[in-house]
Amino acid sequence: MLTERHLEIFVAIAEEGHFGDAAQRVGISQPPLSQALRRLEAQLGVRLFDRERGVSLTDEGAALLPHARRALAALAELREGGARQSADGHRLRLGLPPELPPRLGAVVAASPVRAGLRTRLSVVTAPTATLLTDVSAGRLDLAVVRHPVVLHGLSAGPVTLLPTWLLVPDSGIGCGTGPRAGRPWPYAVRPRVEAPAAHDLFLDTLAGQGRRVETVVISDERAGLALVAAGQAMLVTADPALMADGVARLPATDPALPLRLRVVWDARRLAASHATGAAEVLAAALASAHTVGKEEQR
Repeated sequence: MLTERHLEIFVAIAEEGHFGDAAQRVGISQPPLSQALRRLEAQLGVRLFDRERGVSLTDEGAALLPHARRALAALAELREGGARQSADGHRLRLGLPPELPPRLGAVVAASPVRAGLRTRLSVVTAPTATLLTDVSAGRLDLAVVRHPVVLHGLSAGPVTLLPTWLLVPDSGIGCGTGPRAGRPWPYAVRPRVEAPAAHDLFLDTLAGQGRRVETVVISDERAGLALVAAGQAMLVTADPALMADGVARLPATDPALPLRLRVVWDARRLAASHATGAAEVLAAALASAHTVGKEEQR
C-alpha cells in the first residue's frame, strides 16, 4: 500500500541526493530507508532513482516528484485544518432567510459564540425552501426559516413573530392620489417557491379582510423598496432600517402581518456533533428578537 511515509522518503531522497542525508532528514537509519524505497518502486512497477551514477532521478521519478510534493502538502494542510478545528471547536453552519433584518440576523448568528460555545461560525443566506433542503441533507447544521413550513422530520424551535411595517409611496397613503387612485397598490412579494406555505398565509390574511390582493414578484427587499419609491408597489418588511425618500412607513397592523420565523435542525446530526446546545441558544436569541422588534416599532 502506498503511504504518506513512502512519499516522504521518496521526496527526501530526491531533494537530498544522498541516502544517508535523506535517512537523517526523515529520522530513520539508511537500511530501512532503502527498503522503503524498494517497496515503493515495487508497488509502482518502475525505478525511481538511478543508483549507478550517484543518486539521480529516472524519468519516472522526475514525473512522480511534483505529484508527491503536492500530495504531502495537501495532507499537511488537512492535518493543520483539523488541528485548528479541534482547538477552535465545532464548525457551526447556519442558514438565514433574506427576510430576517440584518441587525437581528447578526444577533442571532453570534448568539452561540456569545453564549460561550466553542464553535466556528459559517453563515449563508438563502430562501426558506433551500435552507430546509440543506439542513435535511446535512449541508447546514441549523437554519432560521419562515413559518409555516413542512419539516419532514426536522426538529424546530418555537415560532417567533416579528412585527412588520408597511412601506407605501408617500403620495399614495390611503391610495387617494396617483395613477392608481382609489385602488390599492400591489404588494411586492418574493417568489412563492421560496416559502410556499408562508407566502399563501400572507395572501390569505390579506384576502380575509375582503381586500382584492394584487402582487408583483421581486428578487429581494431592496428591489421592493425601489418599486415603492417609484410609486408602483407596497412592501411589508420586518427591517426597521429599510427606508428611502418618497416612502412612508406604517405599522402593519390592519391586518397584522408578522414575519413568522423559527429555528430548524436535524436532531441526530447535532447530537452526533455535540452541538445540541447551539440550537437552544439560537432559538432563545430568535425569541428575544420579538421584544427588540416591538421596541423598534414604537
